[in-house]
Amino acid sequence: MRESKVLKKIRAGQFARTCGLGHFMPFFVRYAAHNGYDCIWLDLEHRAMSVREVQSLLALGHQFDIDIMVRPPTTERTALYRYFEDGAAGLMIPFTSDPDIARRIVESVKFPPVGNRGIDGAGLDADFGLGHFFTENSTWIEDANQETFIVGQIETPGAVAKVDDIAAVPGLDVLFIGPGDLGMRIEREADCNLTLDGAMDAVAAAAEKHGKAWGITAGSPEMLAERRGRGAQMVPWGGDFFLTGVLQQCSAEIDAVLDE
Repeated sequence: MRESKVLKKIRAGQFARTCGLGHFMPFFVRYAAHNGYDCIWLDLEHRAMSVREVQSLLALGHQFDIDIMVRPPTTERTALYRYFEDGAAGLMIPFTSDPDIARRIVESVKFPPVGNRGIDGAGLDADFGLGHFFTENSTWIEDANQETFIVGQIETPGAVAKVDDIAAVPGLDVLFIGPGDLGMRIEREADCNLTLDGAMDAVAAAAEKHGKAWGITAGSPEMLAERRGRGAQMVPWGGDFFLTGVLQQCSAEIDAVLDE
């Protein structure tokens, strides 16, 4: 069972270097690993990929020894743990808005006694059956529970209100604020006195109380530094959408050469 770099970092109280990917770009996995990232956040909630494309990217994650955290388009039980069978290191679950949702996710993707995941042993996570899964006194089930992680996204004021109970759920590893959805709801919900700053304080306090990590996105290097300074251990930075900046710079350099 491959060891998770994210879990190693957050268990040591360190920062897990994470970047984002929303398109089928196999070279990106190699580039991210080469540049010292621990994890790629693969967004399937808002981006479409085929099953085979996802499997290919997960296989490259194993080849180049980098975690891939899938944000899935569904919370259907077998679909979730199939991502782990195909080689994902973690799952990011949108709208983990109450402890019952968190418990249901843990139940779906962790083996007993933590959850009730179905067993196979023929996927990439078990080296297609060639690893120690089928050996006598195998610890593969325990290893699989130990080396896969679950990130619950806190994206509503109601989730912030329940964040202490959410953080208390065994098997949930990271609380991750989705500032886009949360901010939109803070602005649009009547009589909502919450602020994004207050939400970060609440999530950070719940994470510390229950021994969990927390994270959030950032829109600038200054924001990245500020959120890391508040204790966030997962602040994704870099990704395929950053290529627009690369092309903008390159186009400006062409303009300079052509004097246009």
